[in-house]
Amino acid sequence: MKVLTIVGARPQFIKAAPVSKALREAGHKEILVHTGQHYDDGMSRVFFDEMKIPEPNVNLGVGSGSHGWQTGQMLMLLEKVMQQHQPDWVLVYGDTNSTLAGALAACKLPLPIAHVEAGLRSFNRGMPEEHNRVLTDHCASLLFCPTQTAVNNLEREGITRAVRLVGDTMFDAVLQFTEIANRRSEILDKLKVKSKGYLLATLHRPYNTDVPENLRNILSAFADMNDPIVFPVHPRSRKMIAELNKTIDMEGVGDNLIMIEPVGYLDMLMLEQHANLILTDSGGVQKEAYFFSVPCITLRPETEWVETLGAGWNVVVGADRAKILAARDREWPHGSPPRVFGDGRAAHHIVAGLAEGLS
Repeated sequence: MKVLTIVGARPQFIKAAPVSKALREAGHKEILVHTGQHYDDGMSRVFFDEMKIPEPNVNLGVGSGSHGWQTGQMLMLLEKVMQQHQPDWVLVYGDTNSTLAGALAACKLPLPIAHVEAGLRSFNRGMPEEHNRVLTDHCASLLFCPTQTAVNNLEREGITRAVRLVGDTMFDAVLQFTEIANRRSEILDKLKVKSKGYLLATLHRPYNTDVPENLRNILSAFADMNDPIVFPVHPRSRKMIAELNKTIDMEGVGDNLIMIEPVGYLDMLMLEQHANLILTDSGGVQKEAYFFSVPCITLRPETEWVETLGAGWNVVVGADRAKILAARDREWPHGSPPRVFGDGRAAHHIVAGLAEGLS
């Protein structure tokens, strides 16, 4: 079996690592294509190194740009790669422009498409990611769902054929790499923070970074928390924070922020599991917080990962300063949350599903 895997952004590297390993262990051939959507070392190279993902067979080097330009460039280049390799499956992950470009290129040829993390819905059509995931699901020949909620979402849209509930490959990755992170990461010592003695924040979505009022509200809430907040700063966030400082008096805001460059996967796992609380607009970080039984405040008006809300481990507050502060002081659950993201063998279920789909 020959599988052409398309990745391009940090979350996809994490999701793909367990599947790439399972494909190799089963003796299948994988052609790994990196679109270059995330292209700097902090957002890309470090994940391949740490997670032992095979060197990409093809790197398209598309880089940043508007959504339409970026997707279009990827679509043209991916079509040529697919025509050259003629895979049995085109495997795409998640909801990025790389995902949609891969799905569109494959269905035009046509080649069978398998979508990992199918069925997620935020029901916010203002998000480019929502369009990407919906269109990809409706192009796909095989849909691998991480949760029962995702299966139900597809059923409501009339998609019931070739839908498989496999669990979440990010849960696989956490189980595989946490012990390695505990042995190798020195991030807590470098930052001089102690376990459960800090908060962790990530921020990258345009809803927050590109709307000055939202960004100001979030940063003001961070400042009012007083706790040390470790803040690996996405390049977009760093740029927009600098712009905000030019136009608004932000004196005193951020004195408790420990602003650092984006970190690798192992360091991020260490920071997540030892944080007292996580504040984020990232879907992946919400899940990782849940896996580690760390309370999470989601800085968005909605979440695709509604399972994290049900047990009280996650609360959605948007960019409302008062709601962020109220969530900080709420009564959080104790113990461990229910396991709703599979058995930790999603990658093996996916590989088995791909092989069965050819029979």
